[in-house]
Amino acid sequence: MQTQTPRTLASAASAAALALLLAACGTEGGTGSGPGSDTVSPDLPVAGTHWTIGAVTVDGRRSAAPDGARVEFTKDGRVRGNSGCNTFGATVAVRGENVTVGPQEVTEMGCPADRQRFEAELMKAFTGPLRGKLAGEALTLASADGRAGVELAAEADVPLRGTTWKIDGLVSGDTASSLPAGSGDKARLVLGADGRVTGNLGCNNFSATARVEGKTLTVEGPAATTRMICTGPQMRLETKLYELLDGPLTYRLEHRTLTLVNPAGEGLNAKAADAQAGATGGTSDGTDGQAPPASR
Repeated sequence: MQTQTPRTLASAASAAALALLLAACGTEGGTGSGPGSDTVSPDLPVAGTHWTIGAVTVDGRRSAAPDGARVEFTKDGRVRGNSGCNTFGATVAVRGENVTVGPQEVTEMGCPADRQRFEAELMKAFTGPLRGKLAGEALTLASADGRAGVELAAEADVPLRGTTWKIDGLVSGDTASSLPAGSGDKARLVLGADGRVTGNLGCNNFSATARVEGKTLTVEGPAATTRMICTGPQMRLETKLYELLDGPLTYRLEHRTLTLVNPAGEGLNAKAADAQAGATGGTSDGTDGQAPPASR
């Protein structure tokens, strides 16, 4: 009996040490997130990403999304997007695979009945706590019971050429500002594959030769413009843009946003126009169907 006691105590000590070692391995190297686990799965890497909405499911019923439906996860804890009808925004919190979307802020533009129905379903599905699953270029957000969810596909950056860029702000050094009040929303430009830039300066249509080298866009020669007379704010914006587009501009393209800045630090911001905007009277070259430009 005396010779067995030391072996029994030693075995108990070894078992205790092994248990402590296994516990340490579990807490230091594990990635589990189940009950009793001391670790949390890595957060879904969605901050700063852009997605096309493919479909939503509500009460087990799946509906395909219309063209133009998209969502962006910003880097400051928000989501914003377009339902194919109205724009929307909300707060969002991501922890592990759990994505919690706060109450949405939605614009109230009237749209066709089918787009309004989809928008209502999207707002129901894209709210509250959701579980995210990322697989390659696809992201699925689903409710705990799986009866509601949103299917997303990674959205590629829009190209510099061929995109209708709607001008929505001015840049001066490190300061960005919105367009002057009363100047309207006609200002836009399109850089064509034929080496020309066309569009509208806020009042008149314009056309000019443009060259792209590296990250520099140079508008060459005098622009040809139409000769319409518009309101004071529109004409002042046109004069400003006409001056900005004269000469070399450094461009920065970030997904659906384009910034053009001249050597003095003056420039403009523009966003890619939604595809459905063309149905409201605009043309593919962004010129709103006015008379052809005259030399200026």
